[in-house]
Amino acid sequence: MAELIIHQDKIPDNQELIKLCPFGAMEEKDGKVTISAACKMCRLCVRKGPKGAVEYVEDAVKPSVDKSAWKGIAVYVDHVDGKVHPVTLELLGKARELSKVTGHPVYALFMGNEIEAAAHELLHYNVDKVFVYDAPELARFQIEPYTAVFENFIQTVKPSSILVGATTVGRQLAPRVAARMKTGLTADCTILEMDENTDLSQIRPAFGGNIMAHIKTPNHRPQMATVRYKIMNAPERAEKESGEIVVCTIEKEKLLSHVRVLDIVEKPKETFIENADVLVVAGRGVKKPEDLKMLEKLADLLGGQLACTRPMVEAGWLDAKCQIGLSGRTVRPKLIITCGVSGAVQFTAGMNHAETIVAINKDPKAPIFKTAHYCLTGDLYEILPRLIEKIEMGR
Repeated sequence: MAELIIHQDKIPDNQELIKLCPFGAMEEKDGKVTISAACKMCRLCVRKGPKGAVEYVEDAVKPSVDKSAWKGIAVYVDHVDGKVHPVTLELLGKARELSKVTGHPVYALFMGNEIEAAAHELLHYNVDKVFVYDAPELARFQIEPYTAVFENFIQTVKPSSILVGATTVGRQLAPRVAARMKTGLTADCTILEMDENTDLSQIRPAFGGNIMAHIKTPNHRPQMATVRYKIMNAPERAEKESGEIVVCTIEKEKLLSHVRVLDIVEKPKETFIENADVLVVAGRGVKKPEDLKMLEKLADLLGGQLACTRPMVEAGWLDAKCQIGLSGRTVRPKLIITCGVSGAVQFTAGMNHAETIVAINKDPKAPIFKTAHYCLTGDLYEILPRLIEKIEMGR
């Protein structure tokens, strides 16, 4: 483990060195400089302090796992009553892409009740093996039995990497499994890359989207990552099945749960922006909430939906379900029209995979123009009425 070593005899002025630390992790005790737990290992004191006063020492970490014993890229099958969530298919496509680097097989972990037909459907998506745990206790998601099954699968199959959709279930299950297996987990990855030595590069925006963090788990297996819906490309469904179904069993006592489901109440069906083919997005350039009707009219004419950036939600103008971005939802429509959106990284990370991006902004230097395919420099209050008029005339 890395550490900073203070060489007191090389410090001419304690206070000058202490002032260098941006985290206030240095202090003077009995005439000597010490470093507290607030240290973030930024090493500014090493670079800017007196020469030799602070030394950075990094111990070599010895591998704690035999990588050759772990093979395969597994995808957790997220479903409700056998209806598979589309993010699962996207991850199967990505898993097959990653497997080309290492030659590892692609697995699917499917747990539920009466899921045989749904399991066979997965074989149309180029999966080598679908491991099926079918039991009445697994009919609905419960964290304890699902974790037990996941652990059993990992210990039996030993997959090198595991991909989980960042759904409501996936975001609960993946961290618990990672903790159980004492391994790492990277949440909300946007890019996944595989090394020939089977190390998985898990890449995601960090520090509010200002940097892209490259994360690896080189000394532990399995490697785990969650990925949002509509980040990866789903493969085409093959006409014929390939691969095989592996029926698995687990001790009944491991499927016990301390939570009892009393009832399940279905929510009214909602229209989500993730499923829309066309989106019109409101940004800071919209002056008042009443003006959203103009954007909504454009969305209706195009058969789409109204979406927004974070400031619109914080102002209470639109519901959080309409927000696009790292702290909102990831979308991949055929057409997206941004109106008065500056284009911060946090926003563009949630929509930059759209097929066609049209940006309207009166600032010619707005960052959104770097992402857009078509850029309209001008006031949205002048452009939108004319655009709406043109569409209505063409009908």
